[in-house]
Amino acid sequence: MSKIITFGIDDIFHHAKALEIRKKVFVEEQNVNLELEIENEDESKHFLLFYNENAVATARYRITEKGVKLERFAMLKEFRGLGLGNDLLEFVIKDAKKLNKHIYLNAQIQVVGYYKKFGFVAVGESFFEANIEHYLMEYQEIIQE
Repeated sequence: MSKIITFGIDDIFHHAKALEIRKKVFVEEQNVNLELEIENEDESKHFLLFYNENAVATARYRITEKGVKLERFAMLKEFRGLGLGNDLLEFVIKDAKKLNKHIYLNAQIQVVGYYKKFGFVAVGESFFEANIEHYLMEYQEIIQE
């Protein structure tokens, strides 16, 4: 059983849980510099996914000059492959759509195909961010026929 909550940086308890997940995934697994990882925390809306009462995944988004940028999707390794990431991504997209702005993200190359399944399209050439290859991906509404 999973549930997702939203919070701001002023929610110290939940923010600490989210940072703990992101540090394990980005800093420890992917060698991302901690200072890069925690940029723009205060201007972001944060999400935390709980599975069986444990915080296991997180994400955030923030408003930029280009629209709503989805960022920092991270799931603890032992909970990957259970479909929980789908729940989190769908929840974040639904929440971001309320803002009625362009939605986009920078996807690590190994998850481009994953984001395509949810209506994102890769735009332009790949680029490196935090020494990891990425593609800019823009959300396009999926039309059900």
